[in-house]
Amino acid sequence: MHSDSEALAMRESKRRERQDALENPDTDIGLCGWLLVGMSLLLMVVTLPLSIWMCIKIVKEYERAIIFRLGRILRGGAKGPGLFFILPCTDSFINVDMRTITFDIPPQEVLTKDSVTVSVDGVVYYRVQNATLAVANITNADAATRLLAQTTLRNVLGTKNLAEILSDREEIAHSMQSTLDDATDDWGIKVERVEIKDVKLPLQLQRAMAAEAEASREARAKVIAAEGEMNASRALKEASLVIAESPSALQLRYLQTLNTIAAEKNSTIIFPLPLEMMQGFIKH
Repeated sequence: MHSDSEALAMRESKRRERQDALENPDTDIGLCGWLLVGMSLLLMVVTLPLSIWMCIKIVKEYERAIIFRLGRILRGGAKGPGLFFILPCTDSFINVDMRTITFDIPPQEVLTKDSVTVSVDGVVYYRVQNATLAVANITNADAATRLLAQTTLRNVLGTKNLAEILSDREEIAHSMQSTLDDATDDWGIKVERVEIKDVKLPLQLQRAMAAEAEASREARAKVIAAEGEMNASRALKEASLVIAESPSALQLRYLQTLNTIAAEKNSTIIFPLPLEMMQGFIKH
């Protein structure tokens, strides 16, 4: 746990160093650069007030602007939200959206650890945490994050067997989020959440799993029925022992049986006579 926190602090320190190097460059634009900037200022002053509409720009609350002056990022980093000022001819800018972006990971055919082919898709939520790094360190942060998410999904699921994929979706999503967040840190991207949407199994595998589940349920039902028969036989044995010790109990059982039959409104009632009653007649 301590080593993980140290590694995280080291990555954060390196990211800040790269950000400071981009936002506060040590190199100057040179004499020619300053000459071009002076000419741009002169052109702006000469063409006032028309040039003011070309020099003042607006960025929305959820956007940041990265200004390039003669190809170099302007000192201070991203600008906005609100108004900012650029020079004509020498300055250009790129707007960066800072809102959370959501995209679907296309279904990926993955071979699991136990050699089962499954199709898995998911959802990724991310946002631009540092606009300067997102512009200067990568060509297209959105496309790179999408491709990296697909590759990470295949790599993570390739180390899991089918049972783990079906039962441990939260753990897989957390592992993907950590991997993506570490990889996109240099791009100024923060991966906020990863979710596994659906796991599709081949039709033959679905049938095999259904047959296995049905066989397991039938086996459990047979075991339960056998246990019931065993318990019933034990109860009957105990009841026979009680009746054998007290012959009057058998007469009470006859009367109870007669009462049960009479309650059903049967037209014919067969009443069993005990053999003890017939022994007196046999002797005479």
